[in-house]
Amino acid sequence: MRRLLLVTIVNLLLCFFSTVHAQDTIKVGVMYSLTGTMAISEAPLKDELLMLIEEQNRKGGLLGKKIEPVVVDPASDWMAFSELSRQLLTENKVAAVFGCWASVSRKAVLPIFEKYNGLLFYPVQFEGEEASYNIIYTGSTPEQQIIPAIDFLKDKRGITRWYLLGSDYVFPRTANKIIETYLEHKGVKKENIIVRYTQLGHSDWGAIVREIKAFGLQGQNTAVVSTLNGDANILFFNEMDEYRISPYDIPVMSFSVGEGELQYVDRNRLTAGNLASWGYFQSVDTKENLEFVRAFSEFTRNPKAVTNDPMESQYIAFSLWVKAVEKAGTTDVDSVLSTIVGLETANLSGGKVKVLPNHHLSKPAMIGQYQKDGQFSVIWRSQDNIPSKAFSEYLSDGKIYIADWVTLKCSKYDTVEKICLDRSHQNRKSEDTLVIRQD
Repeated sequence: MRRLLLVTIVNLLLCFFSTVHAQDTIKVGVMYSLTGTMAISEAPLKDELLMLIEEQNRKGGLLGKKIEPVVVDPASDWMAFSELSRQLLTENKVAAVFGCWASVSRKAVLPIFEKYNGLLFYPVQFEGEEASYNIIYTGSTPEQQIIPAIDFLKDKRGITRWYLLGSDYVFPRTANKIIETYLEHKGVKKENIIVRYTQLGHSDWGAIVREIKAFGLQGQNTAVVSTLNGDANILFFNEMDEYRISPYDIPVMSFSVGEGELQYVDRNRLTAGNLASWGYFQSVDTKENLEFVRAFSEFTRNPKAVTNDPMESQYIAFSLWVKAVEKAGTTDVDSVLSTIVGLETANLSGGKVKVLPNHHLSKPAMIGQYQKDGQFSVIWRSQDNIPSKAFSEYLSDGKIYIADWVTLKCSKYDTVEKICLDRSHQNRKSEDTLVIRQD
């Protein structure tokens, strides 16, 4: 009897101290693929976030508490993203989650965050057409990445024929619809546009590269606009080299290739000279960026470690979250979201970004050219920050929709009919489809 009583007392004490410890920390979810086809892109963001958390804890933490990372690996499996997001919100009780890369992973977790009123910071460029109450989108949307890149190719490089190549999921398909419509607006004929898709991890590039070469040998300036994602980029560029396709004959403009992916491409091949469109490049020469790059290299103990645009977006996201929590005085999601809109924070390229009422950012656009050292040379930059629109005017009736979580409190507001078509988290929580008129 005494032994049973002693065991019970010990268990109660362990439970008490465990609860006290949990209350003394603020848990943050870290949800990136550390294995699988997307690990080449996603894994560095895990390391970066651990670095940012460590730096914040050295400053005293947040609200007098240490930040505790909870790391999970969805392993490039979209269903795993959904399951692990539920675990982070309901079991681990995290205050916020930083994670996802491909749009299909974000789409998989979105209803979970809305159901449980969680907070996700999404750091990657994407197709737009979404503005959840429960997500802060710190990556670029089409008008901040795609449109500037197409204008650059058309106006600066004289491109008249377009080969749109993408991985087969949400972002590439939506991006290419925007590009097709935009090009047709600019007077490009449909016969001068080819669209092709491959599965993630696709490895047999011979037929596609032969088609690109044939398409580009018909007497007009041709470019490949690539929304390929993950490690498929490596084999694609290697195959382009096998067919001796120079970037100065048929340039490739990529929206998902950054410094991280470029490290895996054979630098003796013809990749140098191709292009990418982002809001940040590691080569940006500012004091803030040089310090960030140095800190990341030291944290990973890798002198060759590289940084990229999604990492800057996560740097921005973490800074915004810390500022919003400090301003709200709590990690409560509704309180944080009520304070985060309108907040500004420094980016790494010498400017500031701002959270808009649609939960997206106003940020710059840049075009970089691949160099043989695995870096990019910035050859064009927007003069000012470009505000992000949740809905593209080049998609169906997108021009009539806006998102606003401050005044309208709506993720999809019809400016013609003056009605809210989707209140996002409120709709899904009640499992109703509401159409609420704004008079």
